[in-house]
Amino acid sequence: MNAKKHVYVVDDDAGMRDSLTMLLIAENFQVETFDSANAFLKICAAGMSGCLILDLKMPGMSGLELQEHLTSVGIELPVIFITAHGDVPTAVRAMKSGSFDFIEKPYSTQLLLESVYKAIQVDCENRAEKSWRYQAQEKMKLLTEREREILILVVQGKPSKLIAELLNLSVSTVDNHRAKIMKKLDAETTADLTRIALIANPNLVNYSI
Repeated sequence: MNAKKHVYVVDDDAGMRDSLTMLLIAENFQVETFDSANAFLKICAAGMSGCLILDLKMPGMSGLELQEHLTSVGIELPVIFITAHGDVPTAVRAMKSGSFDFIEKPYSTQLLLESVYKAIQVDCENRAEKSWRYQAQEKMKLLTEREREILILVVQGKPSKLIAELLNLSVSTVDNHRAKIMKKLDAETTADLTRIALIANPNLVNYSI
């Protein structure tokens, strides 16, 4: 595991913070610990990567309240709850609020590590997807209005002849536009073109011209 992968631990129990730190450092994670939700909030920011291990019940802001706050401000770190006070309603609320996992004390270190590894992987995949979407959306901005119209129809599976009829254009004009669209979106095939367009905007298939 890359040592740059972050795990943030928020727990008011110093012994728990220390044991989690030793466990995670042994697995080459970069660990930062906090004794309260407010302490963590002082350093958290959009774009943070890794995962967050939270105690469910803490003085002041609870772990669940912290998770809900982070969600409300768009910070999407995967959250693993560890608690000695777990119950079914709280677990359900935590999962509905988007938590990644919910582990009760005493916990299996193997179970916890598996959850952390999976959370880190999910975070990496989510960030990669966001990066691809951003790049695709930036490319889409290069298209003219006419090119966008043609792209929508291409994504919807319509051939050049039908697109020409719908837009009152010649087939050669449509094909010329398609070639320009392919170049602007760095697409080599129609399948590439469709994939990039739908990454940028999955709703294109439902647009009408």
